[in-house]
Amino acid sequence: MSSASSSSAKPAKPGKPSPGTPPAPPAPAPALTVLQVLPALKSGGVERGTLEIAEAIIAAGGKAVVASAGGPLVGKLEKLGAKHVTLPLDTKSPFGIWRNAGRLAQLIRREQVAIVHARSRGPAWSAMLAAKRTNRPFITTYHATYNAETDLKRWYNSVMARGQRVIAISRFIADHIAERYPEATGRITIIPRGADLREFDPVLVAPERVAQLRQRWGLPADRPVVMLAARLSRWKGHAVLIEAMKRLPPGPIAVLVGDGSARMRNDLEAQIESEELEDRVRLVGHCHDMAAAYLLADVVVHASTDAEAFGRVVVEAQAMGRPVIAADRGGPRETVEDGVTGWLVKPGSRSDLAATLERVLGLSQAERTAIGLAARQAVEARYSLSRMQAATLAVYREVL
Repeated sequence: MSSASSSSAKPAKPGKPSPGTPPAPPAPAPALTVLQVLPALKSGGVERGTLEIAEAIIAAGGKAVVASAGGPLVGKLEKLGAKHVTLPLDTKSPFGIWRNAGRLAQLIRREQVAIVHARSRGPAWSAMLAAKRTNRPFITTYHATYNAETDLKRWYNSVMARGQRVIAISRFIADHIAERYPEATGRITIIPRGADLREFDPVLVAPERVAQLRQRWGLPADRPVVMLAARLSRWKGHAVLIEAMKRLPPGPIAVLVGDGSARMRNDLEAQIESEELEDRVRLVGHCHDMAAAYLLADVVVHASTDAEAFGRVVVEAQAMGRPVIAADRGGPRETVEDGVTGWLVKPGSRSDLAATLERVLGLSQAERTAIGLAARQAVEARYSLSRMQAATLAVYREVL
């Protein structure tokens, strides 16, 4: 009987489960692979943003691939779990850009890249061509205003406005793109850069870290500290702060944190000497512990004479609860609410900066703490790294 009943049973049709058989689980979706392209991995906001988005891709279960000419940050990128591919993407020659397009197309196919994300102009031309050849979505992040003295330069810059989505790092940059490339207006998404609240949190900084920096920089505990943290560059406003310090009564010490060219450092040292401010202005070079450095400051100054695309130092200092004085131009107009989360001053004005410094340093500790708390809350609500990462991943999902 058993053999008879077996022979009479009808075989299940191919591709359909037998009655009572549980359905097979769905095949797992392939991991999202995103290729980010930039000239090199040295230092700066573009490079930091690349690493931060690579981290977010990996945390979301995807695969992060970065192509660049290499640099000191490659090791840090690979520690996150991302893959780095070295290509000569720092070239600006038309032939080099064309050759890089072919190399990137091969990389896209080999790594099964789903989205191509360009962060700088030269590599963006190569990436756009490669994305077209492989039929992949192309995204750009517009990091700066980019000089456009000629029609040719304006056309060269236009690649950053040609993405299916164009990420602007501030409202200021979004307005700039819309004015210069109105055809891109409907494709612009504003995603402000953000402070990493896992690092920039006053609660997490041990007092010993602050004390070590104070000792290393030779700062007396009884003198207020005014800090400007920026690359040594003429438009970052170091000279403006030095001249403002000359107008202040004795007491405060200005600390200029950051590296730059030997020539720029020599020029600033000469200015400090000519103004007889050796005891009141210190050039301390690069700092590896900026969270502790901000806590060392009684007030943090942003004095750029040109418009900043965003100004991450401002929101990092605000995240640490520090009173901030910023130039009233570009990105800081969005991150500093005058009199509420900091103060805005006329760009390049020594007298305005000096007067505001004197007023802020004259506030009570309770008043400065209240401003710092409001600034911290504003960063948590609008300018955190986690918000920036989540918004970027949302753009990736959108284009797919």
